[in-house]
Amino acid sequence: MPELTLTQISYYPLKSTAGINTRQTDVEPRGLKDDRRWMLVDVHGRFLTAREHPQLLQIKAGFNAEALTLSAPGMPVLELDEARPDGGLRLDVTVWRDQLNAAAMPVTADVWCSEYLGLGCRLVYMDEQCERASDPDYSLHGDRVSFADGFPCLLISKASLDDLNTRTPLAISMRRFRPNLVISGCEAYAEDGWQRLRIGAVEFAAVKACTRCVLTTVDPDTSEKHPEMEPLRTLGGYRRTERGIAFGKNLIPRGTGTLWVGDPVEIL
Repeated sequence: MPELTLTQISYYPLKSTAGINTRQTDVEPRGLKDDRRWMLVDVHGRFLTAREHPQLLQIKAGFNAEALTLSAPGMPVLELDEARPDGGLRLDVTVWRDQLNAAAMPVTADVWCSEYLGLGCRLVYMDEQCERASDPDYSLHGDRVSFADGFPCLLISKASLDDLNTRTPLAISMRRFRPNLVISGCEAYAEDGWQRLRIGAVEFAAVKACTRCVLTTVDPDTSEKHPEMEPLRTLGGYRRTERGIAFGKNLIPRGTGTLWVGDPVEIL
């Protein structure tokens, strides 16, 4: 049997914007370090996503030492010295049904993001005071999550994407599915049956298949939606479950540590 290997690590500092590939990362209780710890909200405090605002996918959030940087087409690069505010102004925000109290980022970020999106918005950060429990139907007491849609990490096998690409009329990039971890060396959709696994020295619970939404039909390079709703249309023909169209597996860390591309993966 081929050896299972971690072949890609990605994180998305600002929810619903472009991701960053990295060779190594730290695993924290809420997920990968700096993954979806920043978020945009509207003037009512409700979270904004690329489902309704696909141009968010063109924003690139990164780091220059400890500064948070934002860039987007037609906009000057914004550098925020206070990337992770501790104390100061706080905002009540909503993510799905969760009511949270997050740290406000500097007003210069609000102005920059509002100008780019063409609507009033605020940038917030999930600091240690901002607690959000993961779905209790699939979690243990005390499990937490970032501003991610539901769970701390998302895993997809390379074989699953390869199989999808034998069925679709266009080449689909893994970027459409926004995983944190990509595994090679298994059969397509093997992750469906995994319940516990160890990547490097870090153990994870594989708790729920990831149900996919319209965001998978948006090209991450152009923010344009596919006119025939691919790849969701193809996936719906063979990956539909009673909860929706499944592709990938949601994970909850059962420990902390460092992951490296090339780490072995063990199914427990």
